[in-house]
Amino acid sequence: MPSSPLSSAQAARNAVATRLQGLMKDAGLSGHELAVRCGWHRAKSSRIARGITPPSDADIRAWCSACGADDQAADIVAASRNAESMYVEWKQIHKDGMRRVHEQTVPLYQRTRSFRVYASNVMPGMLQTAGYATGLLRAITAFQGTPDDVADAVTARLDRSRVIREGDHRFALLLEETVLHYRVCDDEAMRDQLEHLLTVMRRPNVALGIIPKQARRTVWPLEAFYAFDDRQVAVETLTAEINLTTPGEIRTYLRAFAELSRVAVRGEPARVLITDALSTLG
Repeated sequence: MPSSPLSSAQAARNAVATRLQGLMKDAGLSGHELAVRCGWHRAKSSRIARGITPPSDADIRAWCSACGADDQAADIVAASRNAESMYVEWKQIHKDGMRRVHEQTVPLYQRTRSFRVYASNVMPGMLQTAGYATGLLRAITAFQGTPDDVADAVTARLDRSRVIREGDHRFALLLEETVLHYRVCDDEAMRDQLEHLLTVMRRPNVALGIIPKQARRTVWPLEAFYAFDDRQVAVETLTAEINLTTPGEIRTYLRAFAELSRVAVRGEPARVLITDALSTLG
């Protein structure tokens, strides 16, 4: 079952640090000597070498130059950028509001043919109605203390969600039953959202499964994740989005998805769970 995605991101950072340490040793330099050549405090070299402080592109180029290994700088810069893109804090992603990140991910959604999504907390983004998305994004903005562009972000989210109606895209979606009951918006918006779910699940390109709260599980509830074909898995934690591209990790998440799928109900039993949730709204 999936290990912590945060540990994978840290492992990628550590791999960059190990390469830099190796260059320093091959050059016969101590950490202090390398710091002098780069014009840094010695503590900076130590923190980079131990994987505590992620190096900037300029730091890597200076390190390689000090070690007489300028030819390796481009490769290490690329590895470092990949490591940093694996773990990105939401506050950084949303520093200018949420509209931009929705627009930036449109190409990923458009080129993905097979979506596999597991939702344990809220409705998957591509299923959200305007009212539901507004309630959710307002809560996220308030919690994170990031700029409020909720109206524009909702428009961008709905525009990105057109992939569920347009093009050759398939959606396998798993929801924990509790997602049908979590109130992230007012009752009217929640009612619209559940009714929309009943409509969307009839689409031929959508396979919706709901995991009953009483189901006997072989996989415990996990953090929400989105699998884009077999190329990338985006894992959503409270503080960050973690993007996994390593084949072994992707296979592990897809295995978890398959196991969770075994206990999900579909068709009429799923509709009953949704209508039961609707009935609680009065």
